Amino acid sequence: MIRIAIDVMGGDFGPDVAIPGAAKALERHTDVAVLLYGQKAICEPILAQFPTLRDRSQFFDCEVSVTMDEKPSQALRRGRYVSSMWRAIEAVKVGEADVVVSAGNTGALMAMAKFCLRTMARVERPAIAGIWPTTRGESIVLDVGATIGADSQQLLDFAIMGGAMARALFDIDRPTVGLLNVGTEEVKGQEEVREAGRLIREADLGTIDYRGFVEGNDIGKGTVDVVVTEGFTGNIALKAAEGTARQINTLLREAISRSFIAKIGYILAKSAFDALRDKMDPRKVNGGVFLGLNGIVIKSHGSTDAMGFASAIDVGYDMAHNGLTAKIENDLKAYHARRLPPPAPEALVVDEEI
Repeated sequence: MIRIAIDVMGGDFGPDVAIPGAAKALERHTDVAVLLYGQKAICEPILAQFPTLRDRSQFFDCEVSVTMDEKPSQALRRGRYVSSMWRAIEAVKVGEADVVVSAGNTGALMAMAKFCLRTMARVERPAIAGIWPTTRGESIVLDVGATIGADSQQLLDFAIMGGAMARALFDIDRPTVGLLNVGTEEVKGQEEVREAGRLIREADLGTIDYRGFVEGNDIGKGTVDVVVTEGFTGNIALKAAEGTARQINTLLREAISRSFIAKIGYILAKSAFDALRDKMDPRKVNGGVFLGLNGIVIKSHGSTDAMGFASAIDVGYDMAHNGLTAKIENDLKAYHARRLPPPAPEALVVDEEI
């Protein structure tokens, strides 16, 4: 059984989305145990509408919920040990759950997760990995908001962790990895990015296939399985892509409604438009993965609906089912073991009696 702890109170809509989303996920996975953390008085009437989930889950009453506008420091002071977010994370720490899913405040979730679960050995900073729809299928982009201004060693860590996630999610033995840059030439870009490229190439990692620098337009093309960048650039790329998708949707609707002929054309091509909408539906790739922690934490979009929240649970299920944490730990250990200096030769022992 994969045990999934859910912060029911997180997100813009709280239990109105989290509970139906959990019910949908339960329909998809028969080998799932659900642990719900929230305010009982608010959640019970909603949970009563989903008897299967109610009967197959455990509910834990939490007196505090973290709001979407709280600063991470405030959330920690007010919600440590007692909030639905903290207690769901803590379930992973103490081994009662395999993964935690929350649509709550990103900063608060990261702060609580770092404080409660701690980062893995030799990982300086965690990263948030997003799943990105591409013309080839899906790719992983990290970091999309956790670490601003990562140095070259941290970017190398991101490449290792992103490769482990690609193996867990896509079932690829040696995923391709690229560093996001302003050009593909080795002389371009910031010094930290160029240095990270050198480190990754010289590390000669057996778990990833490093393809060098990639540009922004390569993300949508799916040129590589994993795109590595620091959180400031990654978050801007993510928000720009989401805004572009909404813009295309709006412009398409306007173009279709302009004339009778356009409406007829839409009817004739409806299956193609439906396929496009399905491909670009953000709910189907919802769920950022916190990498580098001693446990699996999934961040759902705060404004998602039940289908989107169920998709975030699906991501958590896949990560736990395929042993994400163990894969990252093993890959990091293998890399750092190769960096250790060789043992000093044994001193020559001279027999004084000879």
